[in-house]
Amino acid sequence: MKRGIKISQVSLILISLVCTTVLVLAWTKTSFLTGFIPSPSHVLPLDLGEIFKGNNISAQTTLEQVESFASSGRIELEGEGEDIGNRKNTNEEENPSSVMKNWGSDELSKGKNKSLQVETVVRNSSALESSVRREENGTLSSVNKNKESYPSVLKGTGSEEPPGGKNKSKESKIVLENSPFVKSFAKGEQTENLSATIGNEGCNYAKGKWVIDDNRPLYSGFGCKQWLSPMWACHLTQRMDFEYEKLRWQPQNCKMQDFTGPKFLQRMQDKTLAFIGDSLGRQQFQSLMCMVTGGEERADVLDVGGEFGLVKARHAVRPDGWAYRFPITNTTILYYWSASLCDLEPIKGSNPVNFAMHLDRPPAFLRQYLHKFDVLVLNTGHHWNRGKLNANRWVMYVNGVPNTNRKIADIGGAKNLTIHSIVKWVDAQLPLFPGLKAFLRSLSPRHFFNGDWDTGGTCDNTTPLSGGKEVLKDDSSDPVAAHAVRGTGVKLLDITALSELRDEGHISRYSIKATAGAQDCLHWCLPGIPDTWNEILFAQI
Repeated sequence: MKRGIKISQVSLILISLVCTTVLVLAWTKTSFLTGFIPSPSHVLPLDLGEIFKGNNISAQTTLEQVESFASSGRIELEGEGEDIGNRKNTNEEENPSSVMKNWGSDELSKGKNKSLQVETVVRNSSALESSVRREENGTLSSVNKNKESYPSVLKGTGSEEPPGGKNKSKESKIVLENSPFVKSFAKGEQTENLSATIGNEGCNYAKGKWVIDDNRPLYSGFGCKQWLSPMWACHLTQRMDFEYEKLRWQPQNCKMQDFTGPKFLQRMQDKTLAFIGDSLGRQQFQSLMCMVTGGEERADVLDVGGEFGLVKARHAVRPDGWAYRFPITNTTILYYWSASLCDLEPIKGSNPVNFAMHLDRPPAFLRQYLHKFDVLVLNTGHHWNRGKLNANRWVMYVNGVPNTNRKIADIGGAKNLTIHSIVKWVDAQLPLFPGLKAFLRSLSPRHFFNGDWDTGGTCDNTTPLSGGKEVLKDDSSDPVAAHAVRGTGVKLLDITALSELRDEGHISRYSIKATAGAQDCLHWCLPGIPDTWNEILFAQI
């Protein structure tokens, strides 16, 4: 009996060993068991380099793995968990590139060479002691006892080379705790959605129609006093009709995303947008400031004009421009006054002082600060008349000497030479600054009827779209600008034809400083038509 018991014990031991062996082998192979006991492949995360090496594993897969590890308590994700946890509830789940864009890199989805930065905090596992440190050049490097790489939250970064080859690094890091985008997420709102702009590369935004939109205007006509000049705020005048504010431009074959301040700031994170041009460019600049802020007072926005030499000179009425920065995304918007888009230089010995108007030379401001810009919008047009040149004491120069060419001496010829010269110069700079997007805005139309500024010209119409609501032609209504950008990397911001339909949107007789018998049929009421120019610009950046 005793011998039989010993044989049974040995048998039980052998059976136990076999079962244990089978269980261990099945542990890593059977998904059923991993529901109770995590397998080694789940304990040790995948190599991030291997994840991005193959085309068969998407960025969405990577993000899901990050979330999976975070939920197990092994990785602490930067930012708010609610944001990450709710991401699957958005329509971006079907669009991996859109997910990546929402993590702060607006270039990744376009296939540009942007490096990824990752940061990991691993807890509760001595076997997983690892840190991924960020290099100044934005590349990945690991200091890891086990020589393993671990996935973590993706952060987009971009770097560009300024003149001289110095490493100018721009880090696109969203501070989630303080960002307005997080508040938008909490409300169930979307920030960037690539599907709204995909397929618009060859779109003609100037072709389309005006439609009524009760959600307009985009900011208050009584507010925005921080950015908007009172002479252009028609709600502060005696004007009583504001139907012109209710219209939205709808391109014929393009899907334009609705403009919001957070979307713009996200898209322009760590970037600078510069308007350089005349008073219509200044209107576009003020319009954009009102659009981004929603017309609200913003104590956090910084005046950084001094960084660009935009300070009021002694005895000057105003500075040559303004520059403001939104610290939350490090976004800068500036304007510089250059009515003719050519270099102006005092002529030595002239009394009173005359200015050499170098038709073939870009403004000194543009030459000095171009390397700081990511988006450039140029415009000129209405200062090209003999009266303005004489009043400003501008003398035409070409090749550094007074112009003697009669064709160029003609106002039209001088204007054409200048526009072609500055576009050619900017185009030549684009290879040096691959991230720069440059635009030439087409001419903003005048609507003087029965005269001009000082000869009784009027624009009394208050009925929107009385002259039509649709632009059907493919060609630009500003052939000079269109011809200048053709074949270059400078894009045309074509607003002429769509603005021609809006003669009721001018300041007209309601300007605060209006004089008897004079109307302003050149500048626009704000909110108004320049808001549309910025919406089209937003769609193209």
